Amino acid sequence: MINKDETDRRPRGRPRAFDREKALAAAGKTFWKLGYEGASLVDLTEAMGITPQSLYAAFKSKADLFRESVGWYLGEVGSAARAALDEPDIVEAFRQFYAASVRQFCSEGQPRGCMLSAALVNCGSEHGDIAREVAGYRAASIALFQARLEGAVAEHQLKDETDCAALARYLGAILQGLSIQANDGAAAGELDAVAELAVTTIASARR
Repeated sequence: MINKDETDRRPRGRPRAFDREKALAAAGKTFWKLGYEGASLVDLTEAMGITPQSLYAAFKSKADLFRESVGWYLGEVGSAARAALDEPDIVEAFRQFYAASVRQFCSEGQPRGCMLSAALVNCGSEHGDIAREVAGYRAASIALFQARLEGAVAEHQLKDETDCAALARYLGAILQGLSIQANDGAAAGELDAVAELAVTTIASARR
């Protein structure tokens, strides 16, 4: 028979390891909903189901946790929309891209809008590095649009005189606007109608 006092004196085992990927997804949704500055350490640890000590041990800092959360978002949430741009026809590619984006922005069971549009726009100077990184991701999306449009010009789908840089920035502005309006509660059908106007602009540049 085991004596209770002996049991109490035994060294306790190490805490059960948490599911890192599950915790990262929870952190990503918290940043997505509250923004970088708005997500406090308490918000993050409660959502992740871990202690502050475990957070710092696994992710080093709030900034590093945010960086990994962006990677989670791009890989798990934003991949479907990006994949749509592989559609050979340029108009259909952006039609599918915007349709996938709107579905994502308005999906139940997750924050509305785009994490990269909501995370950091204006912030304190102490978070400048993070703000620049997020701005870099948004700029990369515009560069991706421009490359896709230039490819369509080279394939003779769009007119040679198409201003791909300006059109790409316009399409990026539409995407960011859709995200903000989704966050404000706009319905998916309303956003689809806006997106279709952007697609019509691309179609007007066809040869």
